[in-house]
Amino acid sequence: MNEKTIRYVPLLLIHVAIAIIVFLLPFLAKVLSLFVLFWGIIYVVKKRNKGNEVLIVAAYITGLEVFLRCTDGLIIYEFAKYGVSLMIFIGMFYSGFSKNAIPYWIYLLLLIPSVIIAAFVLNSSMEDRKIISFVISGPLCLGVCSLYTYKRMITYEQMHKILLALGMPIICLTVYLFLYNPSVRDVITGTDSNAMTSGGFGPNQVSTALGIGIFIFVLRAILQSKTNFMVLINILIACTIAFRGIVTFSRGGVITAIAMIVLLIFGVYSRSKGKAKVKMHYFIVGTLVCAFLIWTYSISQTNGLIENRYANKDAAGRVKESKFTGREDLAKTELNAFYENPILGVGVGKSIEIREAETGINAASHNEITRLLAEHGSLGILMLLILFVTPIILHLDNRANFFMFPILFFWLLTINHAAMRIAAPAFVYSLSLLKVEMGYSPRKKPRAVKHLR
Repeated sequence: MNEKTIRYVPLLLIHVAIAIIVFLLPFLAKVLSLFVLFWGIIYVVKKRNKGNEVLIVAAYITGLEVFLRCTDGLIIYEFAKYGVSLMIFIGMFYSGFSKNAIPYWIYLLLLIPSVIIAAFVLNSSMEDRKIISFVISGPLCLGVCSLYTYKRMITYEQMHKILLALGMPIICLTVYLFLYNPSVRDVITGTDSNAMTSGGFGPNQVSTALGIGIFIFVLRAILQSKTNFMVLINILIACTIAFRGIVTFSRGGVITAIAMIVLLIFGVYSRSKGKAKVKMHYFIVGTLVCAFLIWTYSISQTNGLIENRYANKDAAGRVKESKFTGREDLAKTELNAFYENPILGVGVGKSIEIREAETGINAASHNEITRLLAEHGSLGILMLLILFVTPIILHLDNRANFFMFPILFFWLLTINHAAMRIAAPAFVYSLSLLKVEMGYSPRKKPRAVKHLR
């Protein structure tokens, strides 16, 4: 084993141990959330953020969020979004922020009119204030993170450290899911999303977190595994996470992970030369084989019901009327609100109230795109254009950064099925704005990928 392997394996085991301890002593989940926050602050202050340590801590908090939600470990419900924003502000104190990030200053300013409208159209009750906070916290977190990361130079190795910090807490989540529900077959009775296989929490959000975990450990298998042992470890982790993601019966996170991996493989393959390209051929074949084996095992563990789920059928094999488990009805009410208020929208959080009045459904949106249209009107369209186009324009000056498209599409696909209920879409999106140099020093020019292992 080399030095990296010696450090990596104990790190994995520590996170396995954290999951076991929290499962046995649930009250420690809140202790964990406080420890991570205060340790993160001390770590960044001690390092004075000279190596962008704030991004590592923010990534860890982001990755930990769903595990803490499953274990009732959140001090406040939006702990992760506020924690990530706090860390970024500390990073700004030491390292500043981009004054040239004009698109994101505009984006933040465009959020204001809808908040002002909400102050007039919603009641002044505590519940309505909570709704505004719940809805706006994700977009605000994204804007704050983007101001910090906009064109910020980091090295290739620093990017891997950030992604590793994001992925490690997902090890905790995966282990916890096995402890919470060791036998999938015993609890699967239909084709709906299943809270029992999702740690008792929302399958959609659990699937989202597991999806980003699948991507991170596949990425590590390709680019950060120096030995066959390390390749095997990372592939086993990715396969294990993938199985638990599939059996949540929430399709969004799994489909997003597949899209990210395809974009990653394409990006790495197109930049590979010589032996690296040959190794990629083997890896692509190996990935397909692993995917087939995971899918086959998932089918056996769910008595074939997972096939029906992805074919949009019920347990009896009948095609369901709704392809999106009724979410299109939520989106329809938001689009109607946009048509009726196309300029400034109905105000932050007002779409929830309108939906309940019209349909009797009291639920927040699963789709951030239609929510932005309903609550921000034409300003929402402008915000979406800023968020989608800016990373692509920046990529023209940093084409060696093959992380950008997988990250951008994680955000785009996730906000279509899980809105911004967790911090992951906000923080991960901001990583697409980083300028990643493919060497160990920011002064080195980007180069092609020559070594995969």
